[in-house]
Amino acid sequence: MKKSKMVLLICAALAAALILNACAKPPTEEMAAAAAAVTRAENDADAVKYAASGLARAREALNRMQAEADSKKYDAAKNYAADAISAADKAIADGKTGAARVRDEAVGLVNGVKTTLAETEKSINAAQGVKNIKLDFKAIDRDFDDAKRTTDQAEQSLAGADYQDALDKGRAARTILSDISAKVAGAATAASRKK
Repeated sequence: MKKSKMVLLICAALAAALILNACAKPPTEEMAAAAAAVTRAENDADAVKYAASGLARAREALNRMQAEADSKKYDAAKNYAADAISAADKAIADGKTGAARVRDEAVGLVNGVKTTLAETEKSINAAQGVKNIKLDFKAIDRDFDDAKRTTDQAEQSLAGADYQDALDKGRAARTILSDISAKVAGAATAASRKK
């Protein structure tokens, strides 16, 4: 009798589990909220540009949520929905942080290049007064004009909130100015040795 009672209890427990599972409903509100959060993150330019890995985590959680819901594993689907929302919100926040970091870096770089531009112009003017200097001033002037133009473009990109382009152009201008400074310094040193 004990065995039959045990079998009966096991059968009752299994039947209850099946009934509960059959009565369980998908977490539609949570799933809709997760889908909306991921869509919001996907439409956030900063999240897409500066928090791509976080956005990928949000998408992965959303896919797993759907797979669990399709398998009628609603508790797991609900957990993945929460993960998707959390990852999407984090991607948006990280995107804003990344954009601010790049903006601050671009502002600092462009301001530094403008200072270097003025210093380089002074050294070019000073080099023109050095006796016996062997320097192609026409080429230097072309390069300097290119650096000025590139700096102006960097400032325009900065004003248009295209911070990555401002960084790229600022770095290009800085490289040109560094090259000019090296040529001027080298030629001035060589001219001073000939005295």
